[in-house]
Parts: sequence; structure tokens; C-alpha cells
Amino acid sequence: MKDDYDKIDEEYVPRHASFDNYFTEENSKIEETKKIDIPNNINNVENNKDKIIKPIKKKKKLKKRVWIFLMIIFLIIFLLSLIKIIFWAKDNKDTKEVVENIKNDIIIEEKEDDENTELVNKEEDITSDYWYYITFPLINVDIQKLKEKNGDTIGWINVNNTNINYPYVQSSDNNYYLNHSYDKTYNDAGWVFLDYRNNSALTDKNNIIYAHSRLDKTMFGSLSKTLKSDWYTNKDNHIIRLSTETENTLWQIFSVYKTPVESYYITTNFATDEEYENFLNTIKNRSLYNFNTNLTKEDRVLTLSTCYSDTERTVVHAKLIKRSTR
Repeated sequence: MKDDYDKIDEEYVPRHASFDNYFTEENSKIEETKKIDIPNNINNVENNKDKIIKPIKKKKKLKKRVWIFLMIIFLIIFLLSLIKIIFWAKDNKDTKEVVENIKNDIIIEEKEDDENTELVNKEEDITSDYWYYITFPLINVDIQKLKEKNGDTIGWINVNNTNINYPYVQSSDNNYYLNHSYDKTYNDAGWVFLDYRNNSALTDKNNIIYAHSRLDKTMFGSLSKTLKSDWYTNKDNHIIRLSTETENTLWQIFSVYKTPVESYYITTNFATDEEYENFLNTIKNRSLYNFNTNLTKEDRVLTLSTCYSDTERTVVHAKLIKRSTR
């Protein structure tokens, strides 16, 4: 029996020893694996982390730069707009002061017909509105007194039921009074002026007067009222009165419209009567409303022009129906 136990011990002891060796070897392998794999995994994670984080940081920096750029652009636009508003308000204030100064010194008189009064191109049709408008009185203004303020003064213009009631001037070009006031100070509001191509006595077939369309309704800012139906339906609005050094005149409106920027309606010279008649028919047919007016090649036209928008113009045409020499 003892021999058997000894035999068993001899058999198990080596086995036990081999198990110990086995576990020792396996533990060693596991430890080696840990030593090798864990650092590699950590390095891989760090590398992947850099690959993910770096693009995110770049995107954030790009967004930040874009926002800064947009804010700078917005700030520049805001400052430029603010400066423009300030100058616009100053121009309006200066213009109003000039207008008040003129009207405090100048008297506009209504003048009844006398022996010097002449009806121009009498119409045969007694039902025509022509006979209604010739009953309106002329206006008389001391142009010589205005010339003391500005030697470029040509006359005075008045359009019924608008704010247009100013002296008008004429320069050697059509640019100066786009940004100079009546007192010749620089002002983007400009002033009312006669086309430099026209005779100052308004003897041309088509005589053109310009001014800016100001938002505060100064200059020709109220001319757009002529496009509205409530202005048209009041017949008393359809006249323009001028006063110059040599004569006072009354003009009957026959066409109002807006048109894209062009040069046709401000043509001043016509090669033939036929060309002029075609011109008259064209501008009459453009009108938004029918003014019940007859036109002939003998008629003399007054044209008022101003901006309706950057690409369009508001235009009013009238024909001479009464004059009185001074």
C-alpha cells in the first residue's frame, strides 16, 4: 500500500510541478501581452484623437474668422450708411434755409391779363380744356432781385398742388447744379436748372427743366404726385406757371409718365416739322392719363424731368398757352 501511495506521489508531484510551470508560463505571456498591447492601443487612441480634434479646431477657427470678417463688413456698411444719413440730413437742412431765405425776400404776385397778354395757338374747339386754363392768372416775380443772389438765375417755376415753387437757374453744363445749391455751396440736393442746350428765353421746341427727386419733397421730390389719380382728377392742377425777365407764361400739362432712362424725351432740336410732330405724338401717347389736349407743330413744349428710381424718370410735358411780355 505504501508503495502505491509513493507511486501516486511520484506521479502527482511532477504533474503539480508541471502545472505550476504551465501557469507561470501563461502568466508570463499575459504580462508580456499587456506590456506590448496596452501601450500600442493607447498610442492608437491618441493618434485617432489627434486626427479627430485637429480638423474640429480648424473648422472652429475658420468659422470664427468668417464671423469676424462678416462683422467687419457689417460695421463698415453701418458706418457708411450713418455718414450718408448725416450728410443727407445736413443737405436737407441747408436747402430749407436757402429756400426760406429766398421766399422771405421775394414776392410772388398773381397778374391779371392786360394789353400785353397773348393767347398762344388758340384752339378752334371751344369745348377743349384750353379755354378753361387760359383763365388762370400768370405769376410775376422780380428776377432781377434774384440775380443779385445768383447770377445764373433764369426764372421762377410754379406747379400747382406740388412743392415746386422755386427760382430756376442755368449753367454751362447739366452737371454743376446736380450737387450745388442756389447759393452755389456744395450740396447733393442740387437745385432746379434749365438744360444748358436751351435758350434761356424758352424759345426752343422742347425746353427742359431738371431737379433731384428728394425724399423730403424739396426740389422735384413732389413731382411724382402728378402720376397719382387724385392729382389728375383735379383739373386745376394741370398748369405750370413761369416768370422770367422778359415774360410771364402759362403752360398746360398734356402728358405725365415714368420712363426708363433715355435721351429721346429730352430732345431739343428737330430737323423737320414731321420729326417734331412724331415727337409730340410719342410723348403724348406715353401719358398715364388723357388730358384732352390738342398738339400741333406750332406748339412750344416745357418738359420737367426727375428721378423716379435709379433706372427710371418721372416726366411731365406741358404746352405754352398764354404769355405776357414784361
